[in-house]
Amino acid sequence: MRILKGNPVSRGIALGKVYIYRAFKADVHESYFEAGKEDEYYKKFKDAVATAEKELATIVTSMSAESPEKAKIFTAHTEILMDEEVDEGVKEMIYESRAMPDYAVDEIFTDFANLLEKAKDPLIAARAADLRDVRNRVLRILKGEKESNLANLRENVIVVAHDLLPSDTATMDRNRVMGVITEIGGATSHTAILTRSYKIPSLLGVTDAVQIMKNGDNIVLDALAGKVLLDPEKEVIKEYQEKLVEFIKEERETSEYLDKIPLVASGERYSIGLNVGDTEPEDGYKYVDFVGLFRTEFLYMGSEYMPTEQEQFEAYKKVLANAMGNPVTLRTLDIGGDKTLRYMALPKEDNPFLGNRALRLCLDHMEMFKTQLRAALRASAFGEMKIMFPMVGTIDDIRAANAVVAAVKKELKIEGLAFDEKINIGIMIEIPSIGLIADLAAKEVDFSSVGTNDLTQYLHAVDRMNPSITKYYQTMSPAMLRSLGKIFSDFNKAGKPISVCGELASDDIGAVLLFGLGLRKFSMNAANIARVKRILSLFTLEETEEIAKKAQNMSTEAEILEFVKAEIEKRTI
Repeated sequence: MRILKGNPVSRGIALGKVYIYRAFKADVHESYFEAGKEDEYYKKFKDAVATAEKELATIVTSMSAESPEKAKIFTAHTEILMDEEVDEGVKEMIYESRAMPDYAVDEIFTDFANLLEKAKDPLIAARAADLRDVRNRVLRILKGEKESNLANLRENVIVVAHDLLPSDTATMDRNRVMGVITEIGGATSHTAILTRSYKIPSLLGVTDAVQIMKNGDNIVLDALAGKVLLDPEKEVIKEYQEKLVEFIKEERETSEYLDKIPLVASGERYSIGLNVGDTEPEDGYKYVDFVGLFRTEFLYMGSEYMPTEQEQFEAYKKVLANAMGNPVTLRTLDIGGDKTLRYMALPKEDNPFLGNRALRLCLDHMEMFKTQLRAALRASAFGEMKIMFPMVGTIDDIRAANAVVAAVKKELKIEGLAFDEKINIGIMIEIPSIGLIADLAAKEVDFSSVGTNDLTQYLHAVDRMNPSITKYYQTMSPAMLRSLGKIFSDFNKAGKPISVCGELASDDIGAVLLFGLGLRKFSMNAANIARVKRILSLFTLEETEEIAKKAQNMSTEAEILEFVKAEIEKRTI
């Protein structure tokens, strides 16, 4: 038996077989063949097309019942695959230029995709992404590689990958994925955030996991202790089966706090919010006071094309309906860094987390930004919607975004379309520059929410996705606590609501410290609601304030963690 170590980011235990996930990357070079083999190579291309057609038919059949809309995407892919112009283009390159099939496919599909991207009609332009998807499918078959797809798994597996894109995680079959292991990523990566929300045990930062493990290996994933056990003995399997039963029992006991009113031991009330990333209904909506974060980027990443205004409008309306009358905070598109769109070519940047992302990107792509704001404002006529801008660094950013909102409101009025004219506009505080002037920012907005994941990253100058410098990513350092204390104080003094939607709000130790620092609005994934309610019920207001005061005056995060952990254990033993 071999043991691998990693960072547990979503609690739980999983026993099962390994499924290695490798996203296909086409490596195509200009290449030609000798005269006389034209028929042979054209047949090879046609055989690949036939195989691709069968794959797509299987996907369409399996998805039609569960998700007809997603099935339509793959029906469109079939239409592209069978397009006569595409076929003629590839045929011509093979017979007249004697181009190898993979080179011909790459050239023809890319040419058509580039042509479509220049179309003024956004729906036509969006088909470029479909072309590239089909190209990759055909190239993969020509290269002799099997399909790797997390949306169409045929058995229960533990997924092992170098990394998972947010779109990979968002579209995977949650009924089949028992656990997730990746070689990179940390507690605040989007893979971690999503697996926590799905309650899938996850271990990230497992060095060389893809090289060490192979498909079908029997493993134990211990996302409590942070380890993977390869080829465990029968006794070990039995031990972990018992641990799994104990874990489920503990989770069941904690779940009793789900429907309890969020109160600390001295009786003070606080609010619990929900972080969501899709439009599907879930039980979490029943146990919260508000939706503190609706991540709209997953609507974009789960699509093969730029979502239209009407599609976004319908999606936002659906989330409002799910929220059961509670207010919903919609975060505008947060793309860049580790989040990309397959149909939108973003320039390669040396430091993408410090580059043109989120609000900065939206202000540079005004039509895209206005389309989203139009959809959000129209949806606000059907429930209490709030709009929040991410990656705000200056007062100028706030004013520029507010100006766009004002312009869109004017357009909607002219068109006679209904919206909430008094809709609240807020910002995420995740860049230290805006945190330092939170008192000034509070004058410009109706509310704010702290994104502790990025705030930690930028405050400590540490890439939160880099496992080699994890020790510098300190969410509860003295510097972090003092920064948060100032931000909460500034907004509380201004009488403006402030919440935390970052992962710190759902951490046992973090929740105690945040309450003591003055926070009264916590937003988190549904999986953590009961745990936070349970932990905070153990403390009085005065106790949390005293703990936070002492913690801010400690020298290191390690001291703070040890101190608060001991205070929690006093009350749980």
